[in-house]
Order: sequence, then C-alpha cells, then structure tokens
Amino acid sequence: MKTKLIFTFFFSVLSLLSFAQVKKAKAETKKEKWKYEPNFMVGFDVLNFGSAFFSDRKLYQGFISSKINGSLHGIAEAGFEKNVYQKNGYDAKANGPFVKVGVFYMLAKDPENEFNGFYAGGKAGGSFYTQEYMAVPVRGFGGSNSSVAFPSSTQSSYWLEGVIGGRVQLFESNFYIDVNLQPKYMVFTTKQDDIQPMIVPGFGRSSSKFNMGFSWNIAYKF
Repeated sequence: MKTKLIFTFFFSVLSLLSFAQVKKAKAETKKEKWKYEPNFMVGFDVLNFGSAFFSDRKLYQGFISSKINGSLHGIAEAGFEKNVYQKNGYDAKANGPFVKVGVFYMLAKDPENEFNGFYAGGKAGGSFYTQEYMAVPVRGFGGSNSSVAFPSSTQSSYWLEGVIGGRVQLFESNFYIDVNLQPKYMVFTTKQDDIQPMIVPGFGRSSSKFNMGFSWNIAYKF
C-alpha cells in the first residue's frame, strides 16, 4: 500500500511538471509571435529639396519608419520650412521646424518583399515657428484700402493629415523610392492680433484650414 502511494505521488508530480512545461512552452511561443524585431527605414524628401533652389519655399524634411507588426508601420517625420506669402495685399514670411508622428498600413504588399507596396495612414503634426507681417490689408475710412505691419512673433500650429502612397525597391539594393500625398486639416493655431496665419511650416502656404502636401523620397532600409 505504501509503495502504491509513493508511485501515485511520483507520477502525479511528473504530470504536473509536464503540464507546466507545456503551458510555459505555449506561452513562450505566443510571446515570440508578437515579438518586435528592430527594423528601420530612413528617407529624405529630394523633390522639395531640389525645388527649393527655384522658389521662395525652402522645405527640408525626412522621416524614419519601422514595421510594428504585420502590415502596421509607425512613422515619425521632422523638417524645417521657410516661405513667403504675397497675395491679396498680404506680405508675410515664416520659418521654423515641424514634427509629425503617426502610423500607416500596407494595403497591398509584394509577396517577395513586404516593404514594397501601397499604404495609407494618418499623422498628427505640430510646428513652432517665427512669423512676420510686412503688410496686412485693412479697409480704411470711405472704403479706401491700406495696410498695416506687425512685428515678428513666435507662433505654434497643430494639424492632422492623412497619407496615401507607395514604396518600391531600387533593384536589389537597400534603397527605396517612397512617394505620397498628404491631405491636411488645421486643428488649432495661435494667432497674432487675431490674424489667421498664411504660412505654417510643415503645413504649407494656405489661407484655409485645408491643404495638400506631396513628397518624393529616397529611403534606405537598415
């Protein structure tokens, strides 16, 4: 009887240990399935950089992105813009840095290279810049038109933007071409004497809350 109890206890312990090991192995397998593997792609907007030599708009921007899981990628952008606005009696200039952070989803991927394909997503952007109005149109007495100037001031603006684009690998290298459109909507902006800003670095030159951006990037995947 004593021997039987000893064997029963022994096999019970073995069963519990085996069950614990199996459960642990399953948990580790599940955990490894969601494990993040470091991967980065860094790009620079060559189109806007090149056009800066032929226009008043000086825009320098780049991005870094990383696949988070499956088809979902995170992205962060940063840049600097300097521009002027001379239209409808306004004469203004602004310059400063901007940042954007968001995610995008690969809608269609190359079976042989998951970084090739088309994507869509969204980002939140913000800019902290300096602006100056050399002339702001005002209506004077009797309907006459005149203008007033405002000194340089520091402002900030925040917006949301969508992103629709595509990536393609250059031959068999680690370089990619990344092209995208960015419809933008201004959410909030500070104002100088209740004047709507005509230029917001990163958002663009616009007198409305809506704008459209475009970038043509050369990227490198690490």
